[in-house]
Parts: sequence; C-alpha cells; structure tokens
Amino acid sequence: MRKQLLSFSLIVALLFSIGAMALSQEVTIAVVWSGAELEAFEKALIPFEQETGIDVVIESVGRDLPAVLVTRLAAGNPPDAAAMPNPGQMKEFADQGALIALNGIVDLSESSAAFVDLASIDGQVYGLFISADLKSLVWYSPKAFAAKGYEVPTSWPALIDLCDKIVADGGTPWALGMESGAASGWVGTDWVEDIMLRTAGADVYDKWVNHEISWTDPRVEKAFEYFGQIVNAPGYVYGGATGALTIFFGDSPNALFTDPPAAYMHRQATFIQSFIKNANPDLVAGEDYDVFPFPAISPIFGNPLLGAGDLISAFNDTPEVRALLTYLASATAQEIWCAALGKLAINTTVDPSIYPDPVTAKAADMLAEAETFRFDGSDLMPAAVGAGTFWTGVLDYVGGIPLKTVLEAIEISAVDAY
Repeated sequence: MRKQLLSFSLIVALLFSIGAMALSQEVTIAVVWSGAELEAFEKALIPFEQETGIDVVIESVGRDLPAVLVTRLAAGNPPDAAAMPNPGQMKEFADQGALIALNGIVDLSESSAAFVDLASIDGQVYGLFISADLKSLVWYSPKAFAAKGYEVPTSWPALIDLCDKIVADGGTPWALGMESGAASGWVGTDWVEDIMLRTAGADVYDKWVNHEISWTDPRVEKAFEYFGQIVNAPGYVYGGATGALTIFFGDSPNALFTDPPAAYMHRQATFIQSFIKNANPDLVAGEDYDVFPFPAISPIFGNPLLGAGDLISAFNDTPEVRALLTYLASATAQEIWCAALGKLAINTTVDPSIYPDPVTAKAADMLAEAETFRFDGSDLMPAAVGAGTFWTGVLDYVGGIPLKTVLEAIEISAVDAY
C-alpha cells in the first residue's frame, strides 16, 4: 500500500482537471468473475470508492459475458467498462468504434510494455491489463536436479540433451497429463502455442490465430513436430502416450516429488502451483520446486511469453471511468488484487513482497521484463476450433493419428468457423 497516497492524489487531480469532482457519481463495470475473484475485485475497489466517493457498480454476469456485451451494445446501453474475455473480443469492439482509446487518458508508463502492446491496435490502446497468468514455465525440483548434476537448459538443443541424459540415467524427463474432462487437450495446445511463438515468431503466431495462414502451413506443422520430439520420444513422458492422455493435468506434476522422482520436468502455468501445494503441503517453494523459462528454439525469436490475463476496456468516456481506469492501472489496485489471488501484476512498480513465495515472484519478474507476450491462442480462436478441433487434434496426434491427417481435419473446421 506504499503508493496509495500518490495514486489517490493522481486520481483526485484527474477529476479536478476535467472539471468534474463527482464524489457521488456512479460507474458500472461488467465482469465474468465470481467467488474468490469477485471478492478480490470488490476488495481492490474499496480504497478507490472511499477516496473518491464514486460508487463502482459491479455486474457479475459469469461466462455469458461475451454475449451480454454484444447484446447490450446493440441495444445502446453497454456498461461503462467491462472485463474483456480476451484481446480478440476487445479488437472486435474497437473495430466497431465502441471502445474509447486510452492514449492520453490513462498513464500506462508503469505497465509492462508487452501488455500495452497486446492491448493496442494501430497505435491506439483500447484496454489495460491488471494481472496475468504466465504459461511459459517449466517446473522442476532443484534438489532432484542437483542430485543428478543436471543443469537448467536455456535452449531447445540443451533441453533435448538433458532429456536424453535423464533417459540414459534410467529416469523420465517429463510429467505430462492432458486429461481435463470435456476440456481435455488444452494442455497440449499450450505446448504447441509456446513452440509456435519460438519457431515462427509473434507475427506469424498472430496470423495463425486469425486463420490468415492454413493449419496445413509448414510452420504450423513444424510446431507440432517439435512437440512430437517430446511427447512421441521413447521414454520421454511418464506413462508414455497413454499417461499423457489419461493423467489428470492437476495430478501430473506430483511425479516430480516421488522418491526417486518419477519425472523431472513439467511445463505448466503459474496456476499449477496451487495443485502442487494442495497435494504436497510440505514442499517449500524455491527449494523443493522452482521454475525456469520454456527454452528458446529459434534465437531470432528469443523467449516470448505465453499466457492469459485480466483485461479491462471502457465503452463510455466519463470522468468517473477515467478515474477508475487510472486507479486500476496503479500499483495500489494491483497489489490488492494480485495478493488476494496469487496472480502476476502488470504494473512494474508493484511491491514484490505481495507475492507469497519466491517462485511467484520470479514469474512476476519474467513477466515484467517480457519484450513479447501473446495470449493463449486457442482462447482467441472460434470455439469450434480453439476449444474444439485444436483440442481434439492434439489428443489425436499424441494418440498416433498422422500429423497431416490431424492438421487437415482442423483446417476443414477452421474454414467453416472463421
């Protein structure tokens, strides 16, 4: 809370500067959150409401938020602001001229540049991220690595060399579980997306997400083949293809913490830590488990980061909306929100002491230093593809269906969906 007075002073000054010290006015914001997330957002807004007198009315509409926003916009009564489901819908609204540009309205100089870029269209910023979940992480046990003399790999060749060494030593490199009920497959699509960013670059990744290149494009095929170097390699995955297809994703990392380890690495997002801690309450973050960045593949593309985030955009330009957005971009608001949920802040001046452990703090540092960040691609695609044939296609590929057959099937669905 060390920046609270400064942040509030800026908000109050903003209200005065636009001639509307509206201490009893209202601003509405529609969100998808419920439960703990909704409680955390309400908590984060308390200082703002107390200082300004502005009443923030939160409309929690659940997973129907995308349809609700479209309907209300068509009826001419959108909320003042909303949590965008993803950057893709933000762009759809911006292209319609429905969103206000934040340039010159909200100071985003303290926000991670990669996230400002992600919320920008043709030089105009149409949203602000207040937090993120980072996916480009490999989880491991430093103690298990040290016992075997293994070093953290920083490139794909080094990663493959490490995998081969682990196999030669009688171990298994990867814990990989993709079972997730009706959503099974998303774990594998995350792998492909991370690899696509590293083998084809962010620009081609964007074209792929928008179906500006075909699923049968050699660059897409290449990303799957790199994934195949892991999941299809003999001895690389705990339980083999059957294990990858049937082990629940939340149970998968437990293989790292048996004695001896049943596996040595696990690629997953920051949220997997809650599963690790629930199943292994005695583990100490930073000692018994830690993370390193998913390694670079093509040096020219470096180490872009993949993940998801909480994005706020505004439909109405009022003094109250400007004040609220300014506050949400501040360290004050994000320290409350992220501390309550274990999310990663976008404001680079957030006090790192809000993070509950060194692993989360390390992930936050990676995020703050990121030059390139991309949203989970499957979340941006039409549901029939991103949550449909892409998910099932990855499962088919792991199950032994020829890659060309898999990609041709996804392409057929994409032609219909886009």
